[in-house]
Amino acid sequence: MSVRFHSVTFRSGDPEADASFWGALLGRTPQVDDDGILLPGDDRQVALRFAAGDAHGAERNRLHLHLSRAGRLQAEVIAASVEYGARLRGNGHVPNGSYAAMADVVGDEFCVIEDENAYLAGAGPLGEVACEGTRATGIFWSRALGWPVVWDVGEEVAIQAPAGGTKLAWSGEPIEAGKPTDRQYFSLIAPPKGLDGEIARLTGLGARDAVSSPSGATTIRDPDGVAFIVRPG
Repeated sequence: MSVRFHSVTFRSGDPEADASFWGALLGRTPQVDDDGILLPGDDRQVALRFAAGDAHGAERNRLHLHLSRAGRLQAEVIAASVEYGARLRGNGHVPNGSYAAMADVVGDEFCVIEDENAYLAGAGPLGEVACEGTRATGIFWSRALGWPVVWDVGEEVAIQAPAGGTKLAWSGEPIEAGKPTDRQYFSLIAPPKGLDGEIARLTGLGARDAVSSPSGATTIRDPDGVAFIVRPG
């Protein structure tokens, strides 16, 4: 058994507000634990976690979420987002057949995808985690998690769990200079007695700079230098 994907963690100046907003929008119940506030996922929808840390800076985030149609129309998701405290970015206009660019209650970007989008059809309400980063990093994550590549066009790449659901995607572009690489990160779970072997496997796939903590968790960086955490569990 290898590592399994656990959650996308967002460091936030107000993790309680973040978790309340996203819990209401996605219909998930927040759970407080030692690492922050978790919105549990399942085999098809990735979990989200909110932890205390730096607030959104002046630059757009390296990573943002895409909400896709699943029981609600785009207009309904936008309306619910605004009701819970989000705002439309830019001039507030959403062209017909286009995505809506939004900011949540702490200013983190997300998009509400148009209703007829075929790429995210069937992916569920949390359709995609969209990341800046190279194709090589997307391939690294496919091999690390055992998730198949479901999109590979030009330098863009996306992977998805075998059960389907939320996609993890990389733009194919290098991360813009100066953007934080540890404010938003993936958390993985390794078999309790297999952590060292999994860290060695991930390093062999292209990860680097592994640092263990007294708690047993290991912080390591993907080929683009983005931090992620592997915990025994």
